[in-house]
Amino acid sequence: MSEAPSRPARAVRDDSVLPFQVDSLDVRGRIVRLGPVLDLILSRHDYPRPVARLLAEAVALATLLGSALKFDGRMVLQTKGDGPVGMLVADFEAPDGIRACASFDKGRLAQAQSAGRISAPELLGSGYLAMTLDQGADMKNRYQGIVELDGASLEEAASTYFLRSEQIPSLVKLAVAESFTPVNGTMQAGWRATGFLVQFLPESPERRRMADLPPGDAPSDFVAPVHRDDQAWLTAQALVETISVDELVDPMVSPETLLYRLFHEEGVRVFEAQAIRDFCRCSQKRIVGVLKSFDAEERASLVNNGRVNVTCEFCSRAYDFVAEEVVD
Repeated sequence: MSEAPSRPARAVRDDSVLPFQVDSLDVRGRIVRLGPVLDLILSRHDYPRPVARLLAEAVALATLLGSALKFDGRMVLQTKGDGPVGMLVADFEAPDGIRACASFDKGRLAQAQSAGRISAPELLGSGYLAMTLDQGADMKNRYQGIVELDGASLEEAASTYFLRSEQIPSLVKLAVAESFTPVNGTMQAGWRATGFLVQFLPESPERRRMADLPPGDAPSDFVAPVHRDDQAWLTAQALVETISVDELVDPMVSPETLLYRLFHEEGVRVFEAQAIRDFCRCSQKRIVGVLKSFDAEERASLVNNGRVNVTCEFCSRAYDFVAEEVVD
């Protein structure tokens, strides 16, 4: 069975999420392709390249996860570690808003760059990746999944999250690249990122059963039972693993074209794409609320010449207040 993409391939399909389904393999997934929106987020802070690349991965992953929400809510992805990049935050607000920021130690980052230690595990260090699902004002409970980062990339940590928290066979691919576009006779640099998620969701729970995680207190002579993944899932994984980084971020390879290359023999269906936009939740009212949550001494320390100046860590928007507005 072969089914052509429902839309003609075209060079530009940036800042969108494309859901897809391969019925013959019982898999579903999404492709996130980010361009101008990602470039805007990163350009506000002028991050060093290693930090920008890492934050771009976090933005793609948060968008990949958050775009699956079927209600008004937020998916907040946050890392915290003891490496040069102490924290990454990517905040996706359903159905289409994304914002992000990072904090890092300039001195330690410079040392890491000099030594060539700029892989994700080296920059993040030991710590954790937390994914928090905030279901909105009408929902009292938050759900949070936490995965250790020790020696793992964001891609690997995300796959571990699905294994432990959702118990759905899943495969995550993340790719980031700088692109160069001719503009008025000069080459203009920009960032691109792609996230690819495929999940095995057959009707039978038994078919999607995964191997148990190794028991931490097992005796030395413990022999784990043999587990064999479903053949359909093995086929889907093998096909997805053939994707190259260049294909994922190539602006001339649309998401539809990529899916057709992978699954044309099995038959792939694509659904309506969701546009993604740069969005920040900050506002005058929210900032005042945050400032008033500080104790009186903290608020007083923020006053400079009778005014309080605050800059949003996400969008870099500057807010200026008369001291009396925030200091009792």
